[in-house]
Amino acid sequence: MHSIIEQVKEFFLNWKPEASVEDIIQLPQAGSDRQYFRISTARGSWIVTYSTNVRENNTFLEFSRHFNIKQLAVPEIFHTSADNRFYVQSDLGDTSLFDVVQKEGFSEHTLELYRKTLARLAQLQIHGGNGLDYDYCIATRAFDRQAIYSDLLYFKYYFLRALQLPYEKNLLLNDFEMLSYYLMQEQNKYFMHRDCQSRNVMVKDDQVYFIDFQGGMKGALQYDVASMLWQAKAALPYELRDELVGYYFDRVNELQDQPLSREEFMDNYHGFVLIRMLQTLGAYGFRGLFERKPHFISSIPFALRNLKWFLENKSIPVRLPELQKVLEAMVSSEVIQRFENIKATPESKLTVNIYSFSYKQGLPEDPSGNGGGFAFDCRGILNPGRFEEYKKLTGRDKAVQEFLMYRTEMPVFLQHVYSMVDISVSDYLKRDFDSLQVNFGCTGGQHRSVFAADSLAKHLKQKFGVKVQVKHIVQEAKNWVN
Repeated sequence: MHSIIEQVKEFFLNWKPEASVEDIIQLPQAGSDRQYFRISTARGSWIVTYSTNVRENNTFLEFSRHFNIKQLAVPEIFHTSADNRFYVQSDLGDTSLFDVVQKEGFSEHTLELYRKTLARLAQLQIHGGNGLDYDYCIATRAFDRQAIYSDLLYFKYYFLRALQLPYEKNLLLNDFEMLSYYLMQEQNKYFMHRDCQSRNVMVKDDQVYFIDFQGGMKGALQYDVASMLWQAKAALPYELRDELVGYYFDRVNELQDQPLSREEFMDNYHGFVLIRMLQTLGAYGFRGLFERKPHFISSIPFALRNLKWFLENKSIPVRLPELQKVLEAMVSSEVIQRFENIKATPESKLTVNIYSFSYKQGLPEDPSGNGGGFAFDCRGILNPGRFEEYKKLTGRDKAVQEFLMYRTEMPVFLQHVYSMVDISVSDYLKRDFDSLQVNFGCTGGQHRSVFAADSLAKHLKQKFGVKVQVKHIVQEAKNWVN
C-alpha cells in the first residue's frame, strides 16, 4: 500500500510540480477494485483514482470528457497517466444523496435534491446521449433484448436458485422472453447510467453530480429513473415515487423536440421498475449469497419488501403467469424472514461487553462468571504506534482511524470479526441470554484494539440494536490516573 501511495503522489506531482502536498488519504472502496485517494494541498483538494482495469478506465474517461464538454453534472477529469491507470478528477466531497437521506430523512431539502437529481438525469440521458461514442461501452453498446434477457437469467441463477423455490423452467424462460420483447417497445436511444441510485449521486454545495457511470450504455429513459426511485434501502415513500417520476417526465419533455406520451411512458416505466428490481436481487444474490458479503445479504429483505409492494399495487400490461407465481412465492413472509436480522427489544436481557486491552497485562476477566468470550488478537495489523506522528494518539483519534482503515488490513480483519460475533449475538438474543464478552488485544492497548472495540460496538448497535458496553482498559486507566 505504501508503494501505491508513493506512486499516487508522484503521478500527482508530475501534473502539479509546484504543489505542496499536505495529506494523502485513501478513501473507502465500494464494490469495485478502483482505489481512490484524496490529495490535499494549500490550494485545494483532488481525487486521484488508480485502477488496473484500463478498459473500464478508458470508458469512464471518454464518457467524462464527452459529458464535460456538454457541461453535464459529472466530475471533471484534469489529468491522466500515459497508461490510463491513474487519473485526477474533481473532489466532490464525501456526501452522497443516500447519506443525506440517512441523516435528514425525506425533508423538503432532501426532496429538492431528488428533484435536482432527476432534472440533471434527464439532461445526462438526452444531451449526454447525443454524439456519445458507444463503442467505448464495457459489455454491450445497448440495453437491448439480449441484455434484458441476460439480467433475467442473472436473477434466476444467482437469486432464485438459492431460494430453492419450485418453478417450471420452460414456462419461466418463456415469460422472460415475453418481458424482454415487451420492454424493447420503448425507444432505446438515450444514455443509460445503468446504476443510477442515490449512492452514486454526490452532493456538494447543494448541487448534485453523477459518478460511476462507466457501466453505461444506450437504452430507454425509464430504467435509470426506476433505479433511482425504487432503490430498496433509500426507501422513498411510495406516494413520493409517483410524484417524482411525474416531475422527471415533465423535465424530459422540456428537452424533447417531440413530446412523449405520458400514458405510454408510465405503462413501460413499471416494466422497467420490475426488471431493475430483479437485476438488483440477482446482484444481491451473487454478492451476498454466493460471495457472502454481509452488506448485500442485509439488503435482501429491503428489496423483497419493495417487490412485494410493487406486486400488490402496480402492474404491467403483459401476462407473465409463471414469473408472477415465482415472485409471489419469493415475497412471502417465510422467505423474507430468512434474511431478516433479529433485533433486540426493550425486554432483551443481552448486554455485549467489549474490552480493549494490552497483551502485556493479560486477558481481561469476565465478571459474568461465564468464563470469558471471544478474544481477538490485533497484533497482526500494522501498528500505528511505530510511526512518530501517531505515538501519542489512540484508536479514537481520526488520524489513527484513517491509518488503520486505509493503510492496513483492519477492514478485512473486522469483517471476519463481525461474521463470527454476529452468529453468537443472534443466537443469544433468541435464547434470551444476558451476557457476551468480546476482547480485543494489541501490544499496548492504545491504537488497534481501541479502534476494533469501538468499531464492533458501532456495528452491533446498528445491526441488532443490542445493549453494548465498551471499556478500554489501558486508556481508561491512564485517564483515571490523570
